[in-house]
Amino acid sequence: MGRLEGKRTFVTGGASGLGEAIARRFVAEGAEVVIADVDEAAGKSLAVDLGPRATFVRLDVSSEAAWQAALDSCDTINVLVNNAGITTLGSIEEVTLDQFRHEFEVDVVGVFLGCKFGVAKMKARGGAIINMSSMTGVRAQANLVAYNAAKAAVTHMTKSVALHCASQGYGIRCNSIHPGAIHTPIIDKVLAQSEDPDALYASFVASHPLGRLGKPEEIAALAVYLATDEAEFATGAEFRIDGGSTI
Repeated sequence: MGRLEGKRTFVTGGASGLGEAIARRFVAEGAEVVIADVDEAAGKSLAVDLGPRATFVRLDVSSEAAWQAALDSCDTINVLVNNAGITTLGSIEEVTLDQFRHEFEVDVVGVFLGCKFGVAKMKARGGAIINMSSMTGVRAQANLVAYNAAKAAVTHMTKSVALHCASQGYGIRCNSIHPGAIHTPIIDKVLAQSEDPDALYASFVASHPLGRLGKPEEIAALAVYLATDEAEFATGAEFRIDGGSTI
């Protein structure tokens, strides 16, 4: 414990799912955490639950003005976790243009803005950016055309940001985490979009050689490592934590 003592961190989509697990683990490791989310009620409740080292700020990650305001409210940031995201279920024949655009507004534009303003906030002192991609950012699935495209974009955007920060000598590392299927509220929303949720859930399990879905706490443990100075030689890397699904 205490591996993040003195670190000021900012977690998008922090009110639930992976973001909540990361926020909880960061606080447990001694960090100050800003929980950023569109869900005000859940975000404020979590901040109260986590105590004085946690605060909440409302953030629509697709809004440039909202990002500027949210980061302007922070004195300094050492770690930024771009975790907020959605998952649209559907093939190229099923997904509408509006759905595709919405997926990109949240999952890609949100990460772009986070990286853009995060770099500006951290470049004087250095820091770490952690982008939440997915196993589907490296391995496609027929029924996730929008999500596949968005997470693949996040994967390569991460590398571009890492190269830029390294070339400028900013001391900012940027890495991506690629979870397999993790049982969070997002999984429940994906299942709700299916005509046969039981069969879809079984397919998720079957796609992981370890024979189960992942736990949010397992992803949070990796995020802690990437946020610490222990990972100071890691940048532009894809950290796959997917039960063997991309082997």
